[in-house]
Amino acid sequence: MIPPAVRRANVVASVSLITLIALCLAWELWLAPLRPGGSWLALKALPLLAPLFGILRGRRYTHQWATLLIQLYLLEGLTRATSDSGMMQALAIVEIALALVFFIAATAYARLTAPSRLQKKATAAD
Repeated sequence: MIPPAVRRANVVASVSLITLIALCLAWELWLAPLRPGGSWLALKALPLLAPLFGILRGRRYTHQWATLLIQLYLLEGLTRATSDSGMMQALAIVEIALALVFFIAATAYARLTAPSRLQKKATAAD
């Protein structure tokens, strides 16, 4: 039986990651591309596909290393939020929020599913 907090952390991480992928694509293809008609910067969504299936399946190791990857998107959002204006700045703020939500949820999932924590619960139940 999976504890509700673990399930919730995985769902939040999954939803925020999928939403961040959609945001990256929409941002660079339709909403506020660098060039009219879209830009190659939409390829920045590709690295986010690497952890997607591991996150959806609830793999602890994927949650751990994906927190390192997501920091690149947090940094990009912070840079563009402070240097751009208008729609690009608003999208950067949304990117920052999604990256932070993912980071917190993935970290919580990794902590809640730590082998030492699971052993303590199993011992306490016996």
